[in-house]
Amino acid sequence: MPRPPKLRNVAFFPYLRYFKPAGVPMTELQEEVLTVEEIEALRLKDLEGLDQDSCAEMMGVSQSTFQRMLAGARFKLVRGLIEGKAIRIEGGRYELAGDRFRCLGCGEEWGEELSGPGQTGERLPVPVCPKCGRGPVATVFGRPMGPRSPARRVLSRGRRWRG
Repeated sequence: MPRPPKLRNVAFFPYLRYFKPAGVPMTELQEEVLTVEEIEALRLKDLEGLDQDSCAEMMGVSQSTFQRMLAGARFKLVRGLIEGKAIRIEGGRYELAGDRFRCLGCGEEWGEELSGPGQTGERLPVPVCPKCGRGPVATVFGRPMGPRSPARRVLSRGRRWRG
């Protein structure tokens, strides 16, 4: 019996999780499903421009496992684009770890852990500003957050994350 796969560390959870070609009815579309950890692998390697060893370390996997996740994600993404399929992001085996948060209303920053196994349909808590009690709230990943930062996730008050 094989051992269960390790949970991957994910620091980014996609707010938008479904993409489809314009002008094609949903009933006529096939789907490509990417997991949350595959999106994280793409983000770290292609968007952040990190080397594979650093990416693998951040996700808590070996370099060869990271390479397999990255290759699988790229294959699914390209096949979806070339064949005109919808791309859905869901599920996987990951651990969402929030680092620091900033309230976009009052500017307060604080640390909070948002970790737990990411399973399809599981709801994770939405952070609320401890100072003003509202939001929206954005994640801060250890560096200054600009308005167009790829390492930013805006959470509206009352919204829920789904893994």
